[in-house]
Amino acid sequence: MEIRKYLPAIILPVFIAIAMLTACTKENTDNKTTSLPVIQSYLVPGQPISVKLSTQKALTDTATYGSPITGISLYLSDGSQKVQLTESTPGTYTYADQSFLVTGKTYSLQFTYQGNAVSASTVMPAKPVNFSSQYTGVTVTTGGGPGAASTVLNTFAWSNPDSLNHVLVFKAINATYAINSFGGTRPANSQTNTNRGSTYNVTENSFSYRGTYQIILFSVNQEYINLLNNNARTSSQNLTQIPTNIVNGFGIFTAMQADTLAFTVY
Repeated sequence: MEIRKYLPAIILPVFIAIAMLTACTKENTDNKTTSLPVIQSYLVPGQPISVKLSTQKALTDTATYGSPITGISLYLSDGSQKVQLTESTPGTYTYADQSFLVTGKTYSLQFTYQGNAVSASTVMPAKPVNFSSQYTGVTVTTGGGPGAASTVLNTFAWSNPDSLNHVLVFKAINATYAINSFGGTRPANSQTNTNRGSTYNVTENSFSYRGTYQIILFSVNQEYINLLNNNARTSSQNLTQIPTNIVNGFGIFTAMQADTLAFTVY
C-alpha cells in the first residue's frame, strides 16, 4: 500500500484539509491493517458536519481517493447527545444541524467496519481572538525566488496567551499573475504552522502571485499539527507511517475554527 499526501487544498471557503487517503507503508502487509478504513473529517462551526470514508489505495492506483465505503451506521456524540449521520453521497456521511458543534465540547465518532469498532475523538477549539494585520496589502518587487529579500513587509497578529496551536492559510482569490519566473511554478495557496506563536511576518518570499487573498487563521488541535508536520517531512520516496487519531482506522477526525482577513499583494 502507498501513503498518499496532497498539498493543502481549500475544501470550503473557511477550511483547509490535507487528504490522507491511504495509510500503510511499503513494508506493512498485515491483512487487518490493510483493510482498515480511511477517515477524513473536519468539524467547523457554521458548516455541515461531514465524514468521508474510503478504502486504502494500492501503490499503483492513480485515483484521488480510495473506493467509498458505503452503508455504514455512523454516529457522532458530544458527550450528552448522540446523532446518526446520513449517507448523502457514496462514502460521505453528513449531519445538517450546525448548532451541534460548540466550542469546548469533545466529539466522538463511532462505527463498525468489517467487524472492527472504529472510533476517534477531538475537542472543538475556541475561535481565534483579535486577528489583525498591520496593513491591508503589500507591494512585492522580487517575489519568492533565489536571493529574494527577507525584509518584513507586514505582520499578522492574534491573541495567544496560552500558546495554543494555530495554522495560517494564504488562499488566493484573484491572484494569478506571477511575480517573477519562479512564482509561476509554485501553488498560489499555502499554509504554515505558526508554532504556537501569536505573530507571523510576511516577506517577499511569502507570495508568488499578485492579487487578492484571504488570510485565514485557524485554531487547530495537535492531531492536525502532527499531520501537517508529517506532510512537510515525508515524500513518496520516504514512506513512513502517517500519524492518525483514529482507532482501528487511518486518516484524521479533528475540529477547528477560523477568522479571515482580506489582503492584497501589489
